[in-house]
Amino acid sequence: MKEKIMAICDMEEGYAFRMAEYFLEKVKLPYTVHLFTAVEELERFAGREEIAVLLIAESAWKLLKEEYVRKQVTQLFVLQESETQTAADLCCISKYQSPEKVVQAVLEGLAEGEDWKERLEASDTEAKMIGIYSPVKRCLQTSFALTLGQLLAKEHKTLYLNFEMYSGLGEILRREYQSDMMDVVYYFQSAREKLALRLPAIIQNAGGLDYIPPMQYALGIREVPGEQWLALCRDLAAIGEYEYLILDLDEGMEGLFELLKNCHKIYTITREDPFAMAKLRQYEQMLLANEWNEIADKTVKCRFPMFKELPASLDMMTHGELAKYVRAIISEDICGQ
Repeated sequence: MKEKIMAICDMEEGYAFRMAEYFLEKVKLPYTVHLFTAVEELERFAGREEIAVLLIAESAWKLLKEEYVRKQVTQLFVLQESETQTAADLCCISKYQSPEKVVQAVLEGLAEGEDWKERLEASDTEAKMIGIYSPVKRCLQTSFALTLGQLLAKEHKTLYLNFEMYSGLGEILRREYQSDMMDVVYYFQSAREKLALRLPAIIQNAGGLDYIPPMQYALGIREVPGEQWLALCRDLAAIGEYEYLILDLDEGMEGLFELLKNCHKIYTITREDPFAMAKLRQYEQMLLANEWNEIADKTVKCRFPMFKELPASLDMMTHGELAKYVRAIISEDICGQ
C-alpha cells in the first residue's frame, strides 16, 4: 500500500524545518513528511505525486500555479501571514502562533475530513500498565505515581493517567486546559478511528512525563465502564507508542478492579497507624472474597520511611529522598524483570 504524503512548504527555512520537526517528533500520523522551501520544488513534486495534506505559507501559496496543484492535494491548509484571508474557500490558520496551536488546527481539520478512515489496532500493544492504588488516603500516592512516571520517562516512553475524583493537578501545575480526559473518552466512544488525530493536541508534559489532564468534572469518571477504560488505555498506548502507562487509580471510578486485573504490577501504599492498617485489611479481605487473587499476587505493598523533605514542585520529583526510594523500585521490581 502506497504511503500517504504530507507536504510542508514555507520559504522561511527555519520555520519550515521547525514545523516539520514538530510533526515528526510530536505527532504520529500515517504520512511521510516532505519539506519544501521553494515553490518550484513543490510544483515539480506535485507533478508526479499525490499529496494527502499540504500545509503552505500564504506567501508561497500566492506564487503557486493554484489550480494545477489543487488537483493533486486532498486537504489544504494555508498559513495566513496577513490580516486578510487569502480566499474564502481555503482553510486558513494563523502562522504567528505556537507550533502546538498550528498543529492542533491542522489535526482538527484532518479529523473533520472524510478521507480519514484509519484506526490504529491496539489489542496487541506490549505496553505495561502499572497501577497505583491504596485504600489509605493522604499516603503520597500521586507523588509516588508522578515520581515513578518521570523517572521511567527518562529511559522509556511513559504516559501518566490520573483517575482521581479530585486531582487538583491543574492548580498544582498552574495550567488551564482546553481539553481533558473527558474529551478523550468522548472521541473514543463517538469517533474512535479519529482518536489518533485528536490526541496530540490534548497530551501535556511535565518533567519529561506525558500526561492527559484529568477530568475536571469528576462525575464523568463514574460513567465509563471498566472494559472501556481498558480498551482506551490500550489505544492510548498504541497511538503514542508508549512502553509504560502509569495509572493513578481511585475507587470513585467504574472499572477499578478491571484495570487492576490487567496491570503488569500494582503498588499499594500503606501506613502504620491503626486506621490505615484496618482499611488495608478490609481491602485485602474484599479481594479474597471476590477471588481476585491475580490482583493480590501482582500487588507490592509500599510502606514509606519518614521523609525529611518532599519535592516542592513537579519539576523536582526526580530529586530527593522519595525519588531515591522509587529508583530502587524501578531497578529491582520493574526494569529488572
